[in-house]
Amino acid sequence: MSLIAAVNRRFAHLRHELAKFGSVGAIAFFITFGIFNLLHVTAGLDPVSANVIATVVATTFAYFANRYWTFRHRDRTGLGREYLLFFLLNGVGLVITSIFVGFTTYVLGLRGVIPSNASLIIGTGVATLFRFWSYKKWVFLPVTAPPVDSHTGLPAGSEVQPAPVGDGRSARASGLRRAHPQPGGSRPLAEEHARPRRVTQRR
Repeated sequence: MSLIAAVNRRFAHLRHELAKFGSVGAIAFFITFGIFNLLHVTAGLDPVSANVIATVVATTFAYFANRYWTFRHRDRTGLGREYLLFFLLNGVGLVITSIFVGFTTYVLGLRGVIPSNASLIIGTGVATLFRFWSYKKWVFLPVTAPPVDSHTGLPAGSEVQPAPVGDGRSARASGLRRAHPQPGGSRPLAEEHARPRRVTQRR
């Protein structure tokens, strides 16, 4: 049980991120799905172009949802940098999804609502896995500085090292040792001062 608990603690944060990322991805998918069918089925636009437009709209939503909810605890390296990388990586995800849609439509020759949507679902699933990995690696970077403990003012997890025990005792012990007379030598200065002086009076 201890091993299972340790594994659960280790991957608890990852599970929370995946849950949030999945929620954002589900909403973004419905945005993509709705716009795709609106443009392709209703307006008659070709499936690849409809998928591109739908993905751009859904990507804009996904960036802000992930930045300010899923990965809000991660470092912020600038809106321009993150937004650019986010769209570039989503472009790779778009290519992955478009490969599935184009392969189904133009290579397999399966046209219609069901094949188009089936290929869109499969392609989106593969692209989502790539996006989650690439976002954590290049867009939403981990915080560089460790959190600070409010009580000590030190980085969390660090401990204040206590002063070495025994320094005063060792110093006093060494002083006592020096207070004893050494064989063949003169009496220590401390002992000389401690001895009462004999005062002689002259008559």
